[in-house]
Amino acid sequence: MGNHRLGLEATATINRKDWGITWNAPLEAGGVLVSDKITLDIDVSAIKRQPAG
Repeated sequence: MGNHRLGLEATATINRKDWGITWNAPLEAGGVLVSDKITLDIDVSAIKRQPAG
């Protein structure tokens, strides 16, 4: 179609305590509600608009 397109994917695993996020809640069955390691999945797609006219 002649449009410029961009697609990006990224994945990262971070430790939420490194960012000062320490909240958690214990579960009745044992363990905690939120893991210290969090996986971020990012998907971006963009299409450049053609000038009007």
